[in-house]
Amino acid sequence: MSEKLKVEEIFGSKVFGLGTMRQRLPIEAYTEVTTIMEKGGELSLETADIVAKAMKAWAVENGATHYTHWFQPLTGITAEKHDAFVTHPDKDGKMIMEFSGKELIKGEPDASSFPSGGLRATFEARGYTAWDITSPAFLKEDAVGVVLCIPTAFCSYKGESLDTKTPLLRSMEAISQQALRIVRLFGNDKATKVTASVGAEQEYFLIDRNKYLQREDLIFAGRTLFGAPAPKGQEMDDHYFGTIRERIGAYMKDLNVELWKLGVSAKTQHNEAAPAQHELAPIYETANIAVDHNQLVMETMKKVATRHNLTCLLHEKPFAGVNGSGKHDNWSLVTDNGVNLLDPGETPNENIQFLLVLACIMKAVDTHADLLRQSAANVGNDHRLGANEAPPAIVSMFLGEQLEDVVKQLVETGAASTCIEGERLETGVSTLPDFVKDATDRNRTSPFAFTGNKFEFRSLGSSDSVANPNTTLNTIVAEAFCEAADRIEASDNFEKAVHDLIKEYMTAHRRIIFNGDGYSPAWVKEAARRGLPNIDNMVDTVGVLTKDKSVKLFERFGIFTKAELESRAEILYETYAKTINIEAKTMLAMAKQQIVPAVLKFQKSLAETIYYTREIAMDDSVSTELLSNVTALLNETKKALDELQNVSDTAKTLSEGKEKAEYYRDKVTTAMKALRTPVDKLEMIVDKDIWPMPTYAELIFEV
Repeated sequence: MSEKLKVEEIFGSKVFGLGTMRQRLPIEAYTEVTTIMEKGGELSLETADIVAKAMKAWAVENGATHYTHWFQPLTGITAEKHDAFVTHPDKDGKMIMEFSGKELIKGEPDASSFPSGGLRATFEARGYTAWDITSPAFLKEDAVGVVLCIPTAFCSYKGESLDTKTPLLRSMEAISQQALRIVRLFGNDKATKVTASVGAEQEYFLIDRNKYLQREDLIFAGRTLFGAPAPKGQEMDDHYFGTIRERIGAYMKDLNVELWKLGVSAKTQHNEAAPAQHELAPIYETANIAVDHNQLVMETMKKVATRHNLTCLLHEKPFAGVNGSGKHDNWSLVTDNGVNLLDPGETPNENIQFLLVLACIMKAVDTHADLLRQSAANVGNDHRLGANEAPPAIVSMFLGEQLEDVVKQLVETGAASTCIEGERLETGVSTLPDFVKDATDRNRTSPFAFTGNKFEFRSLGSSDSVANPNTTLNTIVAEAFCEAADRIEASDNFEKAVHDLIKEYMTAHRRIIFNGDGYSPAWVKEAARRGLPNIDNMVDTVGVLTKDKSVKLFERFGIFTKAELESRAEILYETYAKTINIEAKTMLAMAKQQIVPAVLKFQKSLAETIYYTREIAMDDSVSTELLSNVTALLNETKKALDELQNVSDTAKTLSEGKEKAEYYRDKVTTAMKALRTPVDKLEMIVDKDIWPMPTYAELIFEV
C-alpha cells in the first residue's frame, strides 16, 4: 500500500514564494517587493539585501550550499552556473556564508558560448543576468546537492536580449498596457493590470532506459532514425485514457511530488494516444511563471525517469508511424480585478466588450498568421504538423458553432440578435442525470481553437519552450488592441465606433475562421483560395522574423530590435542545419557500424544454409529467394549510404545560414529517407537475434 501524501504540506515547500516572504521579511520590505511585483519598478539595494539575507537563510535551512541565476538562453533549454554561499573563513577559521542583494539582483555569467546569432563576437564574453522578481526562487535537489535557483533574464554587455525570458516580459507589459485601454473604454477603472494567463499541456514518451541505451539515434537525436512498425500500433485506440501501468504510475506519482514541491500545479495525468505516450497538464498561471514551470516540468520529467530506469522522450516524433507529441498552450487575458476578457458569458452576442476583444484577436491572428506559425516551428515539429495527428501548418481559428453564428450575423446584418444555446442531453438511463451540452463542440484539428474562455494554441512542439509562442501571441494581440483603442478613443460616439470596428474587423478577417476538419485535403485547397499561408517546414518560417511587417511590429512595442530579430533568424538556421547534421552522422554511424555488419552476418548464414541444403539435395528455393531479397536490399542500402555520405560532405562546405539550412532540408533529409527505407525492410527479414538494436515493438510495448 502506498504512503499517504499530504499535498497541502508539500506543495511549494521548495519555493521562496509570497507566503515564505511574508513570514521572513519585515513588513516594509515585503510591501516593497509585492508592490514592485504588481506595479513594476526597481527594488532598492537596502531591501534587496534584506531579501537576499532571508532567501539565503531559508535556502541554507533546507540544505542549500550554492545558488544560481537560472536563465533560459537561446538554446531552447535552461542554463545555470552554481556559486557557493561560502566565502573566506573568519579569523577563527570558521567559514562565512554570504549572499548580498547585489548578487541576488544581478549575475555575470560568461555569455561567449551561448548562441547570439552574430550579435556579439566570440571574444565578447560578458553577459548579465537580472532577477525576474515576479517569478519565485526555488530549490533544486539532485546529485550535486541543493541549489537555490533564482529565475532571471539574460542579456549581453550592450543590452541585447540573449534569452527567451526578456522578450516575454516585454510582451506581457505591452499587452497589459493595451488591454487596459480596452477595458477602461468599457468603464472598468478598478483594473490596473491585465495578465496573460497560460497553461501548457505537456506530452511525452517513456521507454525502458536499458533499451534506450542500445539506440544511438535516441541518444544523439532524440528520435528513432530507423525502425519498422510494430505489429500493433495505436489503431485500436486502447492506450488513450487507458489504465496506467504500475511502473508508469509509480513514475507519475514521483513526478507529481517533485513538481508540487516546486510549486508547479500539476493537475491532470493520463495515457495519450500512442503506446508509451502520456500527458501532464497544469493549472493556469501568469505567462512568465508558466514558462518557467514548463521548463521545470521537462527537466523534472527527465530526472525522475532515471530513478525508475526509464527515459523520458520529449522529441516531437520519436517513433515514425505513431502519434508524435505536442504541447497545447492555453492562453487567456485576465484583469487584476478578476475579469476574464475571453469569457463570452451566457449571451456572447450581447457582450460587446468580448466581441471587440474577439474581433481584435481575429485581426491579430489573420494579419500575423505567418508569424504565429513561425513561433511554433522547430526541427522536430516538421515531422508532426499536418501529419493527421496534430494541427495543420495552416493557421486558422476555431470558434465553434455558437460564436461563428454570432460573427456571421454581425458581418451580414450588422447586429447579432440571437445566440445558439446549449441543449439538454438526455442520457436515457433513469439512474444517470441529464445534462446541458455545450453550444459548441471542440475541434482537435484546429491550430488555434476557442475553448470556452480561452484560446488553445495547439501547434507547439513538445520539446519547445512556450516563451516564444506567447511572446508572439501577446505582441500581435497588443497591436490589434492598440489600433482599436486609438480609433475608439478618438471617436465622439463610443457605441457607434465600437460597433463599426467589430463589424469591420470581423468582415475583413472572417477568412481566418475554420470550424471543419483541418486534416482534410479540401481544407488545404480552401485555405489557398482564402489566401492563408501554408508554411510546411521550419526553414521557410525563419524568414518571417525579418520581414518589414514583423520588424515594425516588434520594434513598435519594444519587444525585439531589428538586430535581435536578425540574430534569432541566424540561430534558427544554424540550429536546423546542426540538428539535421547530427541526425545524418548518426544514421551513417549506425548503418556502417551496426546495421550493415548485422545484415552481412545474416547473409552469410543464409548462404551457408543454401550450401548445406544443396549438399543434401534438399529444396533451397525459400533460402535462395530470401538471400536474393536481402542482397537486393543490402545493395540499395549501400547505394543510399553512399549518397547520404556525399550530400553530408557537401553540406559541410556551405556557409552558415539560410542556404545551408535549405540544403540540409532538401538534400540531406531526402537522402536520410532513402537510407531508412531499405533498412526498415531489412529489419522485417533479418533474424531478430542478429538485429543490432531494440525494435519498435520492444521500445513502446515493453515498458
